[in-house]
Amino acid sequence: MDYRPALRQRTGAGEYVHRLAQALQARLAPADLLTLFSSSWKDRQPPAVVAGARQRDVRIPVSVLNLAWHRFGWPPAEWLAGPMDIAHSMHPLLMPARRAAQFVTVHDLYFLDHPEQTAAEIRRDYAALAPGHARRAAGVIVPSEHTRQAIVQRLGVPDSRVTVVSPGAPDWAPGPTPAATGPILFVGTVEPRKNVPGLLRAYAALVRQCPEAPPLVLAGRTGAGVGDLTSVAGVNLTGRVQLLGYVSDARRETLYREASLLVMPSLDEGFGLPVLEAMTIGVPVVAARRGSLPEVLGGAGLLAEPDDAEGLASAMRLALQDEGTRARMAAAGRARAATYSWSAAASRLYEAYTAALAARGRS
Repeated sequence: MDYRPALRQRTGAGEYVHRLAQALQARLAPADLLTLFSSSWKDRQPPAVVAGARQRDVRIPVSVLNLAWHRFGWPPAEWLAGPMDIAHSMHPLLMPARRAAQFVTVHDLYFLDHPEQTAAEIRRDYAALAPGHARRAAGVIVPSEHTRQAIVQRLGVPDSRVTVVSPGAPDWAPGPTPAATGPILFVGTVEPRKNVPGLLRAYAALVRQCPEAPPLVLAGRTGAGVGDLTSVAGVNLTGRVQLLGYVSDARRETLYREASLLVMPSLDEGFGLPVLEAMTIGVPVVAARRGSLPEVLGGAGLLAEPDDAEGLASAMRLALQDEGTRARMAAAGRARAATYSWSAAASRLYEAYTAALAARGRS
């Protein structure tokens, strides 16, 4: 398993890799062996990062190895990590292998729709190569039914080779319905896809309607294309918006427990892990009616169009001011989160692995 997304600050994809590796290690049969592969010039895997798993950590810059893998199909993963039955890339492009069944993980297809908003390497390789790689893969792993349908319909991958492996809820204790006075929380990388400008416009509309509205806290690494966060639509937000940057696991949990609600206004999401994290504790959620967010919420939160600032503001106002609505959202969220588990995710992944090997006539 390619562990590189989890090497440094773990965003949604990194958290997915790390937790899935932990659950898979617990699910393996006695004869099975999980190897966590990573490559970086300066970042190393911590010792025993997943108890029981073998680690292969090579000092090759990520950009160099990705160029060799994606453009030349070399070197095979076996040369770097030893013999294997499964070579699982945790992004849409295959990990070259001589004999192993090759798997890819595709979180979403935003890179096809908006390549101009992606990082240089993704812009260079993903749109051109991902459709062919997905069709060649022995299995495609996706986090949601929404992404599964997109892979089948848009990339032409047979339905039988696409498996939904949704994230599990964190092992956080549920809490009571939070007070409406806590901060409004956004968790995620501050980048164009997350629609932070749309969130700021909606928050400015909320402030115009309710000058006593709680502050807005943005927790997540800041990417490219982020503009001014202090003034939107004529409303001075100085002192009202706090940009925290990347936060640790413990700090993130604390932020949820302090928040009055979570807002996730993304233009697209393959899953939307912050929604699941908030529901686990019982924090009401307002989300965009886009991507997988309605699927993950399952009716437990409020939805609005991400480009409708007034609609998002009205949903936030309802979630803040109507105690009955808040209580219903908190209870429904806790119940919804309980249906997601890393153990179930690991079992589905293991079944996909064994099915691919059986199809190749290997045990």
